[in-house]
Amino acid sequence: MGDHQEAPLPSISQRVCVVLVRPENDGNIGAVARVMANFGISDLRVVGGGIDWSEETRNRAKHAQWVLDGAASFDAIGDASSDCSLVVGTSGKRESGDKTAFRHFLNPEDLPSRVKDTDSRVALVFGPEGKGLLNEELNICDLLVSVPTWEGYPILNLSHAVAILCYEWYKAPDSEPVDHTLLSPELRMRLREEISKLARTMPTRDHRRQGIEETLSRVMLRGLPSDDEAHRILGVISAANVAFEQNSP
Repeated sequence: MGDHQEAPLPSISQRVCVVLVRPENDGNIGAVARVMANFGISDLRVVGGGIDWSEETRNRAKHAQWVLDGAASFDAIGDASSDCSLVVGTSGKRESGDKTAFRHFLNPEDLPSRVKDTDSRVALVFGPEGKGLLNEELNICDLLVSVPTWEGYPILNLSHAVAILCYEWYKAPDSEPVDHTLLSPELRMRLREEISKLARTMPTRDHRRQGIEETLSRVMLRGLPSDDEAHRILGVISAANVAFEQNSP
């Protein structure tokens, strides 16, 4: 029952990467590699940490040494996800009041069904064990996911959270081909940059600019627009930016 067999990696292996941001515990990194291997996901990326694995990391990974051997290190989330069309942030934080305007969390089982193409890469981003992803890090993610847990103790162990999301991806049926894919990584970044510029140039109070940028980015990218739709949106935003710049005092 515990033996592993030679088998081809599932189709999701080329579509999903796991990004660990500033992981604090060597054992957890090894456990993450192990659960990734359990569900056939091989692309591990580490932000703000090295990949010179300790003995504890190696031991906890068990037979998933190949996941550790293929891992890559990056300085920032943007660098780690530069080849991805969708960046998904994870958090166990419970928001309340006005903060919920910027925090629309999906359940893990809802995520795979939102991505129906077969080629685009998705980054699943997990924060450090202590505090999780910071607000500014969540803000650069396109979608947010939270595992529904008991509110008395909502924060999962890092490897457990990774296991749940990897499981949901693995068990989801392969999607039928559609007539468009997710945005290219380059177009995704251009759309975010133009939205940021719009928030800076439009006539409004300064304290509202960050909220406007977050809302526009989150709503537009949550809709998973096609390249053609994104180009049309960019045309409108670019024209608005020009108009605001020309009419600025």
